[in-house]
Amino acid sequence: MLFDRQPAPPGSGLSKQTLWLMTVGAGLVVANNYYNQPLLGLIARDFDVLESEVGIVSMLTQIGYAFGLFFIVPLADMFYRRRVILTIFPFIPLSLLLATFSCSLPWLAAASFLIGLSCVIPQLFVPMAATLATPDKKSHSIGLVMSGLLIGVLASRIISGIIGEYLDWRHMFFFGAVVMVVYWIILIRQLPEVAPAFHDGYAALMRSLRQYLRSDPELRLASWRGACSFATFSAFWTTLVFHLEGPPFHAGSGIAGAFGILGVTGAVVPAILGKRIDQLNKNRVIVTMCAISLLSWLLLGGPGANSYLALIIGVLLIDMALQAIHLTNQAIIFARHPEATNRVNTIYMTSYFIGGSLGTFVAALAWQYLGWTGVSVVGIGCSILMLAGHLLFHRKT
Repeated sequence: MLFDRQPAPPGSGLSKQTLWLMTVGAGLVVANNYYNQPLLGLIARDFDVLESEVGIVSMLTQIGYAFGLFFIVPLADMFYRRRVILTIFPFIPLSLLLATFSCSLPWLAAASFLIGLSCVIPQLFVPMAATLATPDKKSHSIGLVMSGLLIGVLASRIISGIIGEYLDWRHMFFFGAVVMVVYWIILIRQLPEVAPAFHDGYAALMRSLRQYLRSDPELRLASWRGACSFATFSAFWTTLVFHLEGPPFHAGSGIAGAFGILGVTGAVVPAILGKRIDQLNKNRVIVTMCAISLLSWLLLGGPGANSYLALIIGVLLIDMALQAIHLTNQAIIFARHPEATNRVNTIYMTSYFIGGSLGTFVAALAWQYLGWTGVSVVGIGCSILMLAGHLLFHRKT
């Protein structure tokens, strides 16, 4: 069959070609979830709705992603992973085309949920890299794929901001659909296979998620940190375009998207940190990055909030903190459960994107009633919750 291939043994090693295939692909696929953010102002004007209403597009994309993480990603522990990936993949361009031709905000919101639901492929690549890599290359492989994913998240805003500025938001979704078809063809030719590690039914598979969550306090704590950190990240990026459109900036979607260039600079953190994370004190890394996240929001909400300099420094600090915390979280949970990388990643990433969707929703409301000051309060609050949760419940091991 077209999707069949001989499985590679766990720990047998990843070729550079395969590792880069997953790294680049993680960025290309996850970008589809974030094309909408610099375009929200354009979409609101096109459909003649309030800025607070159009925030549902970004929120439902993240909720769809959380659903995909919870219900689809665990299947990769139960079925051959290549087959799962190649079966899901065609739904990505189909969802993007539905968004392209949406005639109203409810249709676009539905398409956005489906985009998020189908674009969980990067969360299959990360555990796949962890499974196939040799022990000495495991953290490095995870870090490199994570760098690709994060560059995709941030570069998507640059691309969509430019296309929105000079064409319109529908062209962005259509362009994404074309890219996905091309990448799917490449995956069919080159993606390796990984045999399943779970041999019971789907109900037992889903019950095992609860067992891991209940039995492992470090997994619960990593999930909390991930949710809070992504809430701060989403609060910033969802409302940045509205902040830049108003005084004193009066900038368009192209400027909002250009801020992604700064984030891309920081997205190399996982690739660098992944080489050294096993030698570092993970508790110290997490506490430091939580403090940096809090500092960034104090800067963004302070007296210099209406300056480009504050925004530039803020985005660099927020992205650096998010990426370092995220990689450290995944290094911890994969090392604790090598037999269930997809399932523990499901628990962690579901919490992560629920946090992101809540951050988006609350930040949109805060913007509507309190402007950028309200958004800064949301970011500060999430950073404090992340640091407090870690300090209260972290156990020295």
